Parts: sequence; C-alpha cells; structure tokens
Amino acid sequence: MLRVLPESLFSPLGTRTRDHERMPGRVSALVIAEEWRSERLIGWVQLTVTLVFAALYAIAPRPSDAMDAMFEPVPLVLMTYAGFTAVRLVAAYRGFLPGWLLLVSMIADVALLYALIFTFHIAYAQPPAFSLKVPTFAYIFVFIAIRALRFDPRFVVGQGLIAAAGWVTMLVFVLASSGTEVVTRSFVSYMTENLVLIGAEFDKVGTILLVTAVLALALVRARRTLFDAVREGAARRDMGRFFGAGVAEAITSNEHAAAAGDATRVDAAILMLDLRGFTSFAGAHPPETVVATLTRYHRFVLPIIEAHGGVVDKFLGDGVMATFGALRPSETAAADALAALCEIIAGAAAWDDALAAEGLPAMPINGAAVAGRIVAATVGNENRLEFTVIGTAPNLAARVEKHNKVAGTKALTTSETYERACREGFARPGEPIGPADLRTGGAPVELVKLA
Repeated sequence: MLRVLPESLFSPLGTRTRDHERMPGRVSALVIAEEWRSERLIGWVQLTVTLVFAALYAIAPRPSDAMDAMFEPVPLVLMTYAGFTAVRLVAAYRGFLPGWLLLVSMIADVALLYALIFTFHIAYAQPPAFSLKVPTFAYIFVFIAIRALRFDPRFVVGQGLIAAAGWVTMLVFVLASSGTEVVTRSFVSYMTENLVLIGAEFDKVGTILLVTAVLALALVRARRTLFDAVREGAARRDMGRFFGAGVAEAITSNEHAAAAGDATRVDAAILMLDLRGFTSFAGAHPPETVVATLTRYHRFVLPIIEAHGGVVDKFLGDGVMATFGALRPSETAAADALAALCEIIAGAAAWDDALAAEGLPAMPINGAAVAGRIVAATVGNENRLEFTVIGTAPNLAARVEKHNKVAGTKALTTSETYERACREGFARPGEPIGPADLRTGGAPVELVKLA
C-alpha cells in the first residue's frame, strides 16, 4: 500500500517528486501551483458536503423507530469532521500542508464515516450486523470521488484502499463481537434479518475497489492531459514573449499547423522605429548599460504599439518593426500605425529627459509608417520557421524612416498612407514636405511630416 500512496503524502505539498523531476523547473512550479489550488478546492468541497449533511440531518424527520437516546452520534461526527476540514483548509491557504496531514485527512474521511455507520445499531437498539446494511455506506464513494479533484490517481487509489480496508475491518469487528452464528448463506434471510452475508460484504468491497480503479484510470489520462496543458500553456507564454502575442496567437489558434511557404496577401501598415546615435552609444558604454537602455526603450514603445493593435515583427538591434493588419484583417491599419507613431513621438520627450537625468547621451526616437499591399508569409524549413512580411511597404517604410535624418524630422509617412489614414479616421495634422528620392528605383515619393 505504501508504494501506491503518492510520495507527497510523506513530504510537504510543494516538494518536487519524481513526477515533477521529469519536467523543467518552471513547468514543475506551475503544476505544484495547480496542486495547491486543487487541495484548497478539495477542502471547500469537503466543507460543503459537511454542511449539506448537517442541513439534511436537521430538516429530515427522525425515524419513528429510532431510540430516544441521550447519545446522538451524527452531530458529534459532523462537528468533528467540519473542524478537521476547516483546519486543513486554513493550512492549505497558509501554504503549510505536510504530508502527514494529507494522510490523516484520508484516514479521517473513512474513519469518521464508518464510525457513524457503526453507531446506527446503537441508535436503533439492534445487533452490530445491522450497521452493515445502513445506506449511509454509499457516501464513501463521495469521499473517494473528492480525491479525484487533485488530478493524481494515487490519491484516489490510496483513499479507495483505505475505504476497502476499513470496511473489511468493520466486518471483522462485527463478526468478532457477534460470533459466526450471524453469518448466513441465505440472501432472503440476509435481507430480512440482522444477519451477515459474506458475499454481499465483499461485493461492497469489490465495488469500492472497482470504482477506485475506474476513477484512477480516468485520472491517469487526465493527469497526462494536465501536464500537457501546463507545458503547452508555458510554451505559449514563452512563444508570445519571443514572437509577440499576436504571432503566438495566430500560430496556436490556426486550424492548420504553420508550415514553410504559407503566405497570404493583405492590406496592412508597417511601422519602423529607430534610436538615433545608438550605435555609437553602444560602442562607448558597458554592455550592461547598453542592454538596460535598450530594454527601457522597448518597454516604452511596445505597449503603445500593442495598444493600437500592432504586432512587433522584429527587433532590429535598436530598431523595431511592427505590423498593423498583417495577422488580423483591419479596416484601420494605416490610421492605427500613424496613431501609434504619433503617440511614441509625443512621449519621446520624457524618454529624452530620462536619458539626460542619468547622464546618458541623447538618442532621439525616429519613426515612419507606410501602408500598402503586402505578403504575410511563414518562411524557413521544417525545423525553423519565422513569420515575416514581404513587399514594397516594408522596404519603403525602412527607407522613409532613414530619411528622417536627412530631412531633420522625427516622424514621416507617405502622402498616400496619410490620405488613407485620414479616410480611416486619423485626425492629426500632417505637413507635406515634398517629394524625396529614396533610391527605390522609381519616382520620388511624396512625404508627410507628422506633428
């Protein structure tokens, strides 16, 4: 039996067992957190069951053939069990749930119920064999089922074995106190008299073990599903951090697995951001300072991009490339991109002040946004995939952004993108600065400076 009971019965909840050692530490921590929630839920369910039993006992009419005895076992058992459950629930919320308490809890479930059942022959002034026929026996399956909330089959098996052993113990006690003359082989006599049918009692024990086995088998499958779900959830969160929440959501919610060569043509907008002077700054300062500054920059611009529906496609050193409408169709992609760019530039003054306060050189934020028809594609091979956008708009956005340095501006867009954004609801003023030769191989591009 000790091999069947889980290791966590003999160590505090939260200790890494063999199951947890088979998975990464961060995934194990998530599983342990789920186990703590399960233990709290078990406590609340047990307390609820106790209150339901108490309510039923209070409102149910007393059987006419019950003895008017001074000793009432039901209230005493219910109060004892409620007190024990409350202590266990408080321990679960306080993060102190040693293994011995879990084991005692499982034994207490069975012991208190069977003690209550055994007292029925006293309450009705009948021989001990009378208690073996009490329908309250069925409640043992509730206690076994409650252990299934832990998603650990070994707890169910442990509870089932304790229940089966407890019923055999009570049967032996009845036979020892009444003698073998109460044993019968007649089913009719068993049903109509206070006699013991050994086969019927072992049917009960067999039913306990059968229900336990079925629940345990279901939990074996459920536990694998739980572990897989925790791993998948952790992987999805990690994927969102590496590829952006929008890309991760698109990958995991797609009906078909992503594959190299997947492509679709969409209307979207591309936003390019750059820190002026960052390259020279990186060469003149310690790596820790460089990375800390870059991280602060990303923490500033990313929430603004995401708030306007953008998805970061790439970090290009100190540059950021974001898409609007590439992953999810948008009727306002151009307006959203320009709104995000304007908000970033508006907040750049605080960025400049923060750098100056730390004695760091100025690194103005420049940006550009261009809308157009693009190809959203998955590139790579079977072992390494990457989402990217292809087309004139991304290339043009990069060239327009670089033109900020030539034009002495901070935020630029093309006149075509600006007009489209205005049709989509963008209402901020823009100042045409004339055509610019962006070396695109075509005619000069009309640019608009954003205020």
